[in-house]
Amino acid sequence: MNDRENDLVKARPQISPKSISENMSKDERFQNSTLRPVIKLQSPLLIAAFRNYIAKRKNVFHNLSLEKRLLYIENAIQKDMKFRNSLKGMIIGQFTLQEYDEYILNSSPLNKRMMNIVVERLKDKILLFEKEMTLSAVI
Repeated sequence: MNDRENDLVKARPQISPKSISENMSKDERFQNSTLRPVIKLQSPLLIAAFRNYIAKRKNVFHNLSLEKRLLYIENAIQKDMKFRNSLKGMIIGQFTLQEYDEYILNSSPLNKRMMNIVVERLKDKILLFEKEMTLSAVI
């Protein structure tokens, strides 16, 4: 492994070894060994990207109820292909070459897993998107 690959793997947060077992599918193993650590590492960037997404759409998000905000997050990631592809790039860019090779063999279901994890992470961090939080983050 070259320095880039070693550095990428070392930078990732550790995920519980219990989340990886012998009897899981290849996709689930990739999800737990690669996607989850990379998404956790990239979480601040993903949050910043979503804050920017909200701002570019005239802060409509801030006028919605909690239930509609959760739907807004889902719709932004599932239906806005430009935004979705941007998020995927932030994650895929952190793969090693071996992980990328594994990813391209089965990218469609792995993309679905990836985006589902991102949706859940953003929903879990919904308080970070409050108008006051967004303004204070800029200052």
